[in-house]
Amino acid sequence: MNLKHLSLTVVIALFSAFSAVAAYDHIQHKGTAEKNENYGHLSRYAIPPTPEPSPSHGGGGVDFTEAAARSMETVVHVKTKYNPQPQAKGGRRDPMYDMFGEDFYRLFGDPRGMQAQPQEAAGSGVIVDANGYIITNNHVIEDADDIEVTLHNNKKYKAKVIGADKDFDIALIKIEESNLPAVSFGNSDSVKVGEWVLAVGNPFNLTSTVTAGIVSAKGRNINILEGNGGQGSNTAIESFIQTDAAVNPGNSGGALVNTSGELIGINTAIASTTGAYAGYSFAVPSNLVYKVFNDLKTYGMVQRGYLGVNIRSVDDALAHELNLPAPEGVYVDNVIKGSAGEAAGLKEKDVITVINGVKVRTAPELQEQVGRYRPGDKINVEYIRSGKVENTMVVLKNKFNSTGLVNDSKEILNVLGADFEPISKADAAKMGIDGGVRVKNVREGKFKQYTEIANGFVITFMNDQPIRSTDDIVAAITNKKGNVTVEGIYPGKTVGYLYAFKM
Repeated sequence: MNLKHLSLTVVIALFSAFSAVAAYDHIQHKGTAEKNENYGHLSRYAIPPTPEPSPSHGGGGVDFTEAAARSMETVVHVKTKYNPQPQAKGGRRDPMYDMFGEDFYRLFGDPRGMQAQPQEAAGSGVIVDANGYIITNNHVIEDADDIEVTLHNNKKYKAKVIGADKDFDIALIKIEESNLPAVSFGNSDSVKVGEWVLAVGNPFNLTSTVTAGIVSAKGRNINILEGNGGQGSNTAIESFIQTDAAVNPGNSGGALVNTSGELIGINTAIASTTGAYAGYSFAVPSNLVYKVFNDLKTYGMVQRGYLGVNIRSVDDALAHELNLPAPEGVYVDNVIKGSAGEAAGLKEKDVITVINGVKVRTAPELQEQVGRYRPGDKINVEYIRSGKVENTMVVLKNKFNSTGLVNDSKEILNVLGADFEPISKADAAKMGIDGGVRVKNVREGKFKQYTEIANGFVITFMNDQPIRSTDDIVAAITNKKGNVTVEGIYPGKTVGYLYAFKM
């Protein structure tokens, strides 16, 4: 498995990275539809109602027993298995292994020099729906070949992945069971610094472990998720709740709850020089989790709205340069052409201060607020331009710069890393085939990373299914987990080609 962003100062809570065989024998590894309530022209993110807090007990002190009892039965142990993935020369996977697995080497010998062994890892998850839906971190289950869930009552189930998103580091998995105890969502916006919280999970495979601490900070960006901090695509959202509740490898994907036992975050990362708890942990806020859960359950993928602007937090020097009253707000470095921001009239050097009535002091806070909405949703943006407070209504767009919901098929084709076009009947007749789809513009993706498929290749079969259109390609690999075979020919060649890769 790939290592997931380890650093000296910040280590992602690859709490999934410890073997189920021994607690300290570490193997490092790495909805309901969101409801829009219209107040005038605005789209508002629906969050669960916040119940009245439970009273404290025991001579004026805080009693955690009720919160622990409520939350422990909703937190599960997630164990994953990863089959060996031998690499051929040039860093590409071995196609014989991808097609036939270890049986090929058992029959014909293993030229790789050693027998690759399956790996196991473990983490946590939270039941968010009584019908078997469980939220965990993407890094807990990413690339797993087998997922096993153990409930608080020690019952075990096989789980399947419904959807996952790297930008939020959230995944939704499901077991076939009903009438399960589901967690109650709390409102993470109402969480205050200094508030008592509990972390519930399975550190070092010690099941059903509860630790207590306080909220140390909110809106924390630790530059740990891929593409964030100005690197790569810069689409990851980091606006973590920081706590000092003890969290260790194995807690990843587990619950952060308040003293009423309501979910206010999903434990995701720790700050450490050793990989173990050193005082600070970080959780994805529950309001974001709630939105991602509903999207993954309804669409199988996150429907995310974008402003389409490049931003950075206002620091003291910038505030002085712009004559701002305080070093707060989000500076617009650039407005992307054709974006929602451009259509709404946002310009370079604007300073965004409020999103739908919620004050945003930093770039992570803005990303968290906007990340709660879908393409086509309308939000009110308040900003400062040349010292004057302005506001505008923005209709958010998707990453393809349209206001529609993203089609899963487009995502699948992006994963393959190529464009496709059906060949004509005349071309098919010349090649002696019934039909096929031509590969164009090979770029970063599965084809380039794991195969030698080049521009001009005509796909005739995928997973033994005839391919005549891009819809056929999508149908052949939708929800596919494991080996994918691709058959076809190159025009002018007299032989066919067979490629394989793993989804």
